[in-house]
Amino acid sequence: MSARLIDGRAVAAALRGELAADVAAFAERHRRPPGLATVLVGEDPGSVVYVGMKHRECEAIGIRSFDHRLAADAGEAAVVELIEALNADPLVSGVLVQLPMPAHLDGVKLTGLVDVAKDVDGLTPMSAGLLALGRPGLRPCTPSGVMMLLESAGVVLEGAEAVVVGRSNLFGKPMAQLLLGANATVTMCHSRTRDLAHLCARADVLIAAAGRARMVGADWVKPGATVIDVGVNRLEGGLVGDVDFEAVRERAGAITPVPGGVGPMTIACLLRNTVLAAQAAADAETTVG
Repeated sequence: MSARLIDGRAVAAALRGELAADVAAFAERHRRPPGLATVLVGEDPGSVVYVGMKHRECEAIGIRSFDHRLAADAGEAAVVELIEALNADPLVSGVLVQLPMPAHLDGVKLTGLVDVAKDVDGLTPMSAGLLALGRPGLRPCTPSGVMMLLESAGVVLEGAEAVVVGRSNLFGKPMAQLLLGANATVTMCHSRTRDLAHLCARADVLIAAAGRARMVGADWVKPGATVIDVGVNRLEGGLVGDVDFEAVRERAGAITPVPGGVGPMTIACLLRNTVLAAQAAADAETTVG
């Protein structure tokens, strides 16, 4: 029997619908919409496309977008000045520094300058620390999207054995933290993990984010497991994930496709973080006032 498909497009569309109503209510109450500012240095083709998508999605649900672009040879001082200005701008609810940056700039350092209250990517050291400590804060978008997909599929995480393949700061580490927060038992695997296939085959929930096309085969999957494929790999035939979808779908209980699974959730959760940041800032203003 084929696995149940977890439709990220449908879950993301439902979330955007909820957010559109929240944005309208916020704008009516505060006489301004939430605002998302992006900082793009240079003209990396993928980044240009991705930033454009973010702004289109913002406009579609009523979030005001601020598109800031600097030349590829911009110095660190110019980027720092822009980030500091956006941190101080009351019309900007969230700030996103688009990566990668040109080689002469330290993207991680610059991203870390974003005010934690406006860190809608959830990737600054402060945000990472809040997540690690289980304190309230803005969470990274793709891991948050995965948690929403698991919830939509009715997956019970408490007591479940979850395996995350990939240990990046962008996804693997925060994903593990969110799963721990939901009381799953988490194993984090990576390129030097011994007997990787055996560990994966124990998982009730298997999340693949290693960046290797079709790495996870059917024999890596426990019968009936939920499989979340975060990988995006471009082959001659098109986009594929880290999971051999056709093989694994005959063994898993539920599975996300590529494309159409995790991908749509990333921007939807970015919009959600922007709305949450705007609401938190407005509440703080009210408290101070």
